[in-house]
Amino acid sequence: MAGTPLLTAANLRPVAADVCVAAQLTPAAMAEAAAAGFRSVVNNRPDHEHGPGQPTSAEIEAAAVAAGLVYRHLPVDGGWQSPEQIAAFAALLAELPRPMLVFCRSGARSTRLFVAAQQR
Repeated sequence: MAGTPLLTAANLRPVAADVCVAAQLTPAAMAEAAAAGFRSVVNNRPDHEHGPGQPTSAEIEAAAVAAGLVYRHLPVDGGWQSPEQIAAFAALLAELPRPMLVFCRSGARSTRLFVAAQQR
């Protein structure tokens, strides 16, 4: 996807010692994530949320798996996350290897999910 940032320091925001959030990432960023030491990736963005130019979960997953990352797709709405989605994210936090990279369109909903999961 042209113009979408790859994995850069400016795009990463630590929310814990071993969890970072980021804005939308490209499939190419999965190799960069693995090279940076991440072991798992969670995509919180629904497919085609803002049109067909957004990479699909399947495209990102294929790149993540090829890079040796564990990948999960937990699509959530940008404005509100349900108690079930928060519980599912908490389960991913407990299950997936770290360091973990979590992303959505801007990083905001992934950050909210992380905070809400910590408050459970």
